[in-house]
Amino acid sequence: MGADEEAAQPERDGSDTRDTQDAQEAQDAQDARGGLDARDRAVLALEGRSWRTAGAKERAVREELGLSSTRYYQLLNALLDRPEALAHAPVLVNRLRRVREARRSAR
Repeated sequence: MGADEEAAQPERDGSDTRDTQDAQEAQDAQDARGGLDARDRAVLALEGRSWRTAGAKERAVREELGLSSTRYYQLLNALLDRPEALAHAPVLVNRLRRVREARRSAR
């Protein structure tokens, strides 16, 4: 292995962990500038999980987010209209938008 090849090899000194932390901090800063804060991301993450029972989801909303079910769904509905949420979780947001539209048209 020549000197050029050694220089091209990444060092394995724990910098991967720092890079991951730096990337997360950059994502947090970008989301904060774009309007998605930690609570918004937590709402989307919780909604993206699958639940065995409706009660389990409501309990998680109260315990993990400290929100009532009504407030949770108000926040979620508002998030679905935001481009930042679509950029953060496009598959989830598009699915939820389709469900919302189907319910609206069924009324």
